[in-house]
Amino acid sequence: MTEVPGDPMLVPSSGDVAHGGFGDALRRHPSLIFGGVVTGMFVLVGLVGLTLLFDPALHHLYLQQDLNASLEPPGTPGYPLGSDQLGRDVLWRIVAGTGVSLGIATMVTLFSVAVGGLVGVAAGFYRGKSDVILSAVVDITWGFPIILLAIILAGVYTPGLVPVVLGIALINWAGFARIIRGDVLSLRERDFIRAARAIGMSNRSIIRSHVIPNLVPPTLVMASYYVAIAIIAEAGLSFIGVGIQPPTPSLGQMIADGQNYWSNARWLVVEPGLALVVIVLGMNALGDGLRDLLDPRLRTRA
Repeated sequence: MTEVPGDPMLVPSSGDVAHGGFGDALRRHPSLIFGGVVTGMFVLVGLVGLTLLFDPALHHLYLQQDLNASLEPPGTPGYPLGSDQLGRDVLWRIVAGTGVSLGIATMVTLFSVAVGGLVGVAAGFYRGKSDVILSAVVDITWGFPIILLAIILAGVYTPGLVPVVLGIALINWAGFARIIRGDVLSLRERDFIRAARAIGMSNRSIIRSHVIPNLVPPTLVMASYYVAIAIIAEAGLSFIGVGIQPPTPSLGQMIADGQNYWSNARWLVVEPGLALVVIVLGMNALGDGLRDLLDPRLRTRA
C-alpha cells in the first residue's frame, strides 16, 4: 500500500522493526524474549495436554488412581511432581490442565477478536447512530460480571466447558471492541484516509485496504493479553466449581482440590498455582514486548 507523504501509517516496515536487524530488536526487548519462550512452552505443553484429553488411550496418564500411592511428595519414583489424594500423577494432570487452558483461551480469544474487531471497526469508522448504538451495547456487556453470567449459563447447560467458554467470550469481546473503536477513531482522521476518500475509494475498500492492516499490530498485542485474561477467568470459574468438572483436570480445579490438603501436601496447590502464574506472566510479557516492538510511537521516543 502506498504511503501518503507527511502522514506515515502505523504499520511498521521491516526497517522500523530494527535498524540492525530483527535480532537487535529482540535484544532491545527482553520481555519479548521471555514472553516468547514462556508462551512457546505453554503452547507446546498445552498441545500435549490436548492430545491427552482427546485420545482415550492416554487418559490413564492423568486419570489412573492408586490409593496406595496417595499424596506422594514430589521426587517420588514414578511421580516427579508428586501425587494427589487419589494417587493420580500431578505432572500429567498439570499437563492436561494446561491443555484445557490453551483450548479455552484460544476459543475465547478468537471469538473476542472476530466479534470485538467487527463491532469496534463499525462503531469507530461509521460514527453517528451506529456508534451510539454499538457503544451502548458494548458498555452494557462490558459491565456485566463474568462470574454471574457463567453461573447463569451453568444453570442452563450444567457446569462444564460450555458455561466457561460462553461466559468469558460473551463479555471479553466488548473490551476488545472498545479498544479497537478508539484506534479506528484515530485512524479515520489521518491524512492517508482522507486521501483515500478524495480519490473516490468506498468505505468498504478503505476499511479493507487501510484500516484493517493498521489494526494488526494492536490486535496482536491485545490478543496476548486476552489469552492471559481468559486463562485467569477459566481458572477462577473452575476454582468455584462452575467450570471444568472432574475427572477432567483444570489448573483452577486442582488448586481448589489441593487446598484441603494444604497442611500435609502443599504441592497440590503450589505446583498448579505456579504453572498458572508463569503462564500469565509469560503472556503479559509477550504482550508488552510486542507493544514495544510494533508501536511506532514508542520506537520514535527510543
